[in-house]
Parts: sequence; structure tokens; C-alpha cells
Amino acid sequence: MTIAELEQITEFDYTQLAEQVMTWCDELANITATPGKISRFYMTPEHLVCNQVVQGWMQEAGMEAWVDQAGNVCGRYHAKGFDKHAHSDPYKAFLLGSHLDSIPNAGRYDGILGVLLSIAAIKYLHQQDHRFDFHIDVLGFGDEEGTRFGTTLLGSRAVADTWQESWWEQLDKDKTSMHQAFMNSGFNPDEIRQASRAGDNLLGYLEVHIEQGPVLEQHDCALGIVTAIAGARRFQLEIEGYAGHSGTVPMSMRQDAVVGAAQSILAIEAIAKDFGVLATVGQISSRPGAVNVIAGRAILSLDIRSDNDELRDQALEEIQFQVSQLCQQRGLTYHWDEIHNASAVMCAPWLQDLQGQILESMDLPPLKLISGAGHDAMGIAHITDIAMYFVRCKGGVSHHPDELVYVEDVELALEGLVKTLVALDKL
Repeated sequence: MTIAELEQITEFDYTQLAEQVMTWCDELANITATPGKISRFYMTPEHLVCNQVVQGWMQEAGMEAWVDQAGNVCGRYHAKGFDKHAHSDPYKAFLLGSHLDSIPNAGRYDGILGVLLSIAAIKYLHQQDHRFDFHIDVLGFGDEEGTRFGTTLLGSRAVADTWQESWWEQLDKDKTSMHQAFMNSGFNPDEIRQASRAGDNLLGYLEVHIEQGPVLEQHDCALGIVTAIAGARRFQLEIEGYAGHSGTVPMSMRQDAVVGAAQSILAIEAIAKDFGVLATVGQISSRPGAVNVIAGRAILSLDIRSDNDELRDQALEEIQFQVSQLCQQRGLTYHWDEIHNASAVMCAPWLQDLQGQILESMDLPPLKLISGAGHDAMGIAHITDIAMYFVRCKGGVSHHPDELVYVEDVELALEGLVKTLVALDKL
């Protein structure tokens, strides 16, 4: 489609619908396990209430709505000409979605905004009696954060048919297994595979999400086009030295594990900058941990990520080599334990091209950026092409009660989403 053609698509004042989305976000913020804080986790009473509320909004927007066997709330806006009494369904489906769960003491837009924007877009299209040559399915995933059971993307992985049977035995902080949590919430674990959309005739998947970073704000852009979701590897690094009395062991004779850890952290930062990847040491502890004892052991985390897996792994090799050299120089030993490994996921070029045309038709710069954070799109990428729009958030703050988006940006995101769907129908 040409820019001129795109400029003619669905000219409409989206202000009222954008304000509705903000109100919906506020309403869901009140569904929480902790009064005064947003805490909503997988297969809890709060999750079930949230699903019920969102399902109602989907139905009011003109969708058929249900909750699948993995606890995801789903809404379908049927294709024009669809006959529910027919023996077969010849239509493809285009997926929209994000997640409805949260971290403890969360902000009110992470994940939730994308689900509610999608519902609002369908509400507008339904009011205009605008149907498509494909179904549009809105998915509110029950778990993306992994807060309760420690495994992320549970909702989207069930939809992508990549659910692992070993997950059933994972325990929450109260020692409740995931299997028992399903049973307690009225779900049958034996039916989890019925949530799969892997065999469906899918056109693609689009997720709208707050950026969770400062890039859009820095460029004064309301919206951005995601090119890739970074692949991440995570490790626990243990450095062993020799504990001793802080007042009796000369500095030249110490095998201080914390000093080895400190030098390793500086090396990690320098190597990450050299290779152009992201590397973070977010946790560090020492043993025995007394003020007057030289640390005999230090334990630190490493999170390293990039949209280029090969480059990330090269940087990791250099980090591990330099840590080995530093430890050898100080008479220390070390051990790496990998606890997470996810490959980078690329957004579909054809969808990125379409998004760029849409933003240009709205007189917005088609800024492209990678996502350093993981998203449900990573799970869905196993079964169809994916794309993402990022929405600017104030100060890049996310996973925090101060998380904030502007209603003007929500209005633009809603317009961009509607125009993207209409443009898809014209391809």
C-alpha cells in the first residue's frame, strides 16, 4: 500500500477510547493480592477475577470470549462471512495479545496495556461494522512474568505447544505445585495441550507493550517498532577463596573472594561495552558475611543478552576467560552454573515494513529498536510471524509503581493498531 492510501484509513478521534483504556488499566490495578499494591499472579483468585472482568470487556467489544485450558483469556472477532454452523473454518487468524499477570508491587501498564488496547481496537472496528477476511484473536496471557513458579511465558508457551511436563512439579513459595494450583483454580492439567494454537492457520501476531526503557522518550517518539527481542543467558558464578581474620592476615597473603568478584564485575562491564552487548550483575553475596572476616566465598549473578546470539556468546567466552585469569592471579577457584538460556527472536520483516508505513502515514518517525526484555511474542514466535509496537513510558520506568504512560501516546497507539489491522486486510 502507498502512504497516500494508508492516510485514508480510518480517520477517527480515538481520544474517548484511549481514555477508556486508561480507566480499564486503573480497574485492573484494583484486582490484587496486596491492597495498595499491584500483585497478580498465575492461577490465583486474583488471576481468575481478572480473567472474568477482561472476558466481559471482550464480549462488550463484539468478540466471542472464553478462557482456555492454560488460563489465558481469549476473544475472537470473527471474519466477515464466518458461519459458526459450518463444518469447517476456512479463515486464517491474526493474533493480538500480551499478559495480564504482574510482578509483586508492579506498575499498572506492563502487559496489561497491550491487551486492553487490542480490545479497544476491536471495539472501534465493531462499532464501525468493519469485518476482515481473517479472524482477529485477542489473547490475555495468564503468566508472562513467572513470578509464582519461576518459569516465564507460561501462557504463551501453552498456546505455542511448547509446554514442558516437568513444570507441573514446580513449587511456589507456599510449596504448592503448579499441578495443584491448576486443580485449585478449576483447571484440568491433563487438558493443557488443548490450549495450543500450533496447528491453526495463523497469519501472524502483534503485541503492543510499553517500552520499559528510555529510548523512545530520548528520541521524543510516542511509538517504536521492535526489530528483535534479545536472547538472554543467565549464570550463577561462585568464586572460592579462603576465609580469614580481617586483622591478622596480611594484605599480600589474602585469597579474598569478594575482591575477585569485584574485579570480575568490572571486567564484565568493560567486555560488554567492547562487544556492544548488555551484561548485568544484579545479585552478589559473600560468605561468611561477617564484617571482620575476609570473604572465603562470593556468589554473583550474570545476565547477558543481545539480539545477536553469536555476538553475545563471544562476549561470554571473553568474560569467562578473563574471570579465569583474574582468579588464577589471586589463588581463587570458580564455578559457572547456567540457569537460563533463551535465543534471540527476530520480528518479521514484512510486518516491520508495514508498521513503518503506518507510522509514516501518521506523521510519526518509524523509529526501530530492539527489546532487551522478554515478551510473550518470544513464545508465539514458535508458531507464527511476530511483530511488536513499543509505547513510550515516562522516564523508561517499569516494574515499579511509578510506571506511567501518557493518554496522548495511548491514543496514537490505538490509532496505529487499528490502521495496521486495516492495512493487513488490504495486502
